[in-house]
Amino acid sequence: MPEQQIDLKKRRLLTNATSVVGAVGAGFVAWPFLSTWNPSAKAKAAGAPVDVDISKLEPGQLVRVLYRKKPVWIFKRDKQTLAALKSLDAELEDPNSSGNSKQQQPKYITENYRSLKAEVAVIVGVCTHLGCSPTYRPELGAADLGGESWKGGFYCPCHGSKFDLAGRVYSGAPAPTNLEIPKYHFVSDALIRIGVSPDSHEVTPIFKSNKLT
Repeated sequence: MPEQQIDLKKRRLLTNATSVVGAVGAGFVAWPFLSTWNPSAKAKAAGAPVDVDISKLEPGQLVRVLYRKKPVWIFKRDKQTLAALKSLDAELEDPNSSGNSKQQQPKYITENYRSLKAEVAVIVGVCTHLGCSPTYRPELGAADLGGESWKGGFYCPCHGSKFDLAGRVYSGAPAPTNLEIPKYHFVSDALIRIGVSPDSHEVTPIFKSNKLT
């Protein structure tokens, strides 16, 4: 076989091999680059705002998302629940959040519903006693929680603290204050942004949440 033909075959072999290595190399470069588009755990832990889609949230349904390493409850209240909330003041420690619970919610949350929209609640799911996460008990008249007097709410089995469906603590409970309401606002009727107040103009990365349940 002539030397010229051998050299041509070697050249083609080397060219093909180089092309394959180049393609693989490009793949390895692309992955780190693409990964920078995803939110880092450090950014989330630092408190970057989180978007939550509530377009499919049904009355009585509760979803949990993580914000600053804490569970945040988002749930929808029906008309019966809202009416019941107005009748509980005498049983609550701080029904208007004007006492010890004043610092547990943003200043723009002023109604007894403790929410921007009456039907949609956004509450940090951490008991103010020792940091446990209470259980969601929305059923009316639960026998183990007071029977007819129970209008739905949250119960912390660790030490017995009870909260209504606005996160307000019952009188005599170990928990000293109402549950915390985080900063949040409605970007649209179907989208809540946790971590940013309605009047805020701060520019920060926004991450879509991963629902816990």
